[in-house]
Amino acid sequence: MGAWRALVVDDAISTAEELIRALEESGAAVRTATSVPDAIALLEEEPFDVAVIDVELPSSAGGAAGLKPTETGIAILDHLRAEGDQTPVILISLTDDAAQRAEAFHRGADDYLVKPYGVSEVLARIARRRATHLSLKGALAEAERLHALAVTDGLTQVANHRHFQDRLREEFRRAQRYDDPLALILVDLDHFKAINDNFGHQVGDEVLVNVAIAVKNAVRETDFVARYGGEEFAVLLPKTHLAGALTVAERMANDMKRIRFNAAGLSITGSFGVSGYPGRSVTTSDQLIRTADEALYRAKREGRNKISLFQAGLAPPIARS
Repeated sequence: MGAWRALVVDDAISTAEELIRALEESGAAVRTATSVPDAIALLEEEPFDVAVIDVELPSSAGGAAGLKPTETGIAILDHLRAEGDQTPVILISLTDDAAQRAEAFHRGADDYLVKPYGVSEVLARIARRRATHLSLKGALAEAERLHALAVTDGLTQVANHRHFQDRLREEFRRAQRYDDPLALILVDLDHFKAINDNFGHQVGDEVLVNVAIAVKNAVRETDFVARYGGEEFAVLLPKTHLAGALTVAERMANDMKRIRFNAAGLSITGSFGVSGYPGRSVTTSDQLIRTADEALYRAKREGRNKISLFQAGLAPPIARS
C-alpha cells in the first residue's frame, strides 16, 4: 500500500513546516496550498485521506474563481461537502470563537483546533479521524457488497428476480410519469432440460453464464438484464418502442447462436416474448409481464426459436433460421 495523502492549506506554509515534516515522517504524501482556489484545484485533481485547513486564509484577488472576498478556509470545507466528499477535515483557527467552532462543525468539519497547536496533538487527531473514516468506508463497502449479493444472481452475475421486480415497478412509474415508452423482453432458452440431460449440469451452467454475457452485450448501459428464473431472462428497455425492442431481440438471438462451447453438437437458441407500454392491454407493470409472457409462450407453441410480439396485429412470430 502506498503512502496516504494529506492536504495542508495555510497562507504561510512556513508556519506549517513542522506539521508537514511530521506528516511526511508518519508516511503521508503531503500537498500544500496557500489559498482557497489553489486548495480546491488540488482537491479536484486527486483524492486525499485528510485535509488540515487554516480558517484565516486570504480572500482571492477580486473574488477570483467565483469566490467572495470574505470567504475563508471554510469555503474549502463547503466545497468538499457539497460534492459529497467525506474526506476528514481538521480546521485550524487563530481564534477560539464558540460560534465559529459550532458553525464549522455544523458545516461538516471533523475537528477544530486553535493556534498555537501541538504537532503531536494534530497527528493524534488525524490518526483518530482517519481510523474512523476508514472504518466507515469499510462498513459502507461491506454494506454495498451485501446489497450486491442480495440483488444479483450468483451464477450469471446479472440481477436476480427480486431486483427485477423492484426495477420493473420503478421503471414503469417513471414511464407513466414522463409519458415514455417502456419495453420488456422475456427470453427462454430452448430445450434447456435436454442440455442438462445430455451434457451435464456443469455445461448447463456454462450455457447460462454465456447467454447472460451475450444478452448484456446486446443492450445499452441504461437497459436492465435479470435472470427471471431457471433458464429464463428478462430485459427491460426504458424509452424504447416495440420496434426498437424487436431489433434488440433479434440481435440477442443472433448473438446467442454465435456462442461456441467445447461440447460437440451444442448450440443455443431462444424463444422471445416482447411487450411494451403504452399499449391497449398494458396499464400496469403486472400487465407488462403478463403480456410479454403470453408472447413468449406463443413463440414456444409455434415451434420455438422465434420472436413473438404481444400485439399480434403488428407482426407474426419471427422464425430464426
